[in-house]
Amino acid sequence: MDVTYEGTKREIGTDAGVIRYHEAGEEHDDVLILLHGSGPGVNGWRNYRGNLAFFAETHHTYIIEFPGFGVSDPVDGHPVLTAGASVIRFMDALGIASAAMIGNSMGGVVGINLAIRHPERVEKLVTIGGVGPNIFSSSPSEGIRLLQEFTDAPDRDKLVRWLNAMVYDRAVVTEELIEERWEAANDPAAQQTAAMMYGSKAFAMMQKYQADADTPPYWAMMHKVKCPTLLTWGRDDRVSPPDMALAPMRLIPNAELAIFPSSGHWVMIEAKVAFESTVRAFLTR
Repeated sequence: MDVTYEGTKREIGTDAGVIRYHEAGEEHDDVLILLHGSGPGVNGWRNYRGNLAFFAETHHTYIIEFPGFGVSDPVDGHPVLTAGASVIRFMDALGIASAAMIGNSMGGVVGINLAIRHPERVEKLVTIGGVGPNIFSSSPSEGIRLLQEFTDAPDRDKLVRWLNAMVYDRAVVTEELIEERWEAANDPAAQQTAAMMYGSKAFAMMQKYQADADTPPYWAMMHKVKCPTLLTWGRDDRVSPPDMALAPMRLIPNAELAIFPSSGHWVMIEAKVAFESTVRAFLTR
């Protein structure tokens, strides 16, 4: 099976621009869509390149690239909302009626929102951190504050501090990873997306909007998630601390929680073997 970058990259046109993605495991009937997170230099391939081969052994697996992160064509609107809309456009363009989904951080929020608003499209859902409100931990968390500092005035040292907060084992933050993320973070589309999500002004506006809103936040609607859901978390996550898991664990009717030791925000990387085996058992049950 060819699971290289070049061997798996694809693109498809939609009525709102080109969506680029990676595909493997075409021989399988069960479909799995991997939804990436946010942050400097992120994209779907960088989040899941180490997991694609494993999941493609049992599922027709897609890594979708959200608009606004420097790979797929950008679209107007808030990145979390445009990401969810892009998943539906992507599925419609490829004729995918429904699929299991794995979402890291922001991707988990996207998956939750899809499961609430389009329950017929989400068969099973796996989230990796990032879902729910801070209950005991401070908000914004340490990792989000470092992300804000980088977004307001990007430089390489701030990127390194943020990357170190993403992981339990700092050996994961190699010079190659730093350079890859630093180069990608300088993409104008990615910078615009980051400013909309994590810039201090945008964050303050979002906090005010939520305080004044007459509609509940997404996490207060998680009782509407009907599909089987597996919440995965790094015990040492400094971006979305594990207490955030308490609300979705209680509110989602059919939710399970798996917490992995010696792991930060990137469970699929730091706890790769344990994460993959846990998710496979859930997906194939």
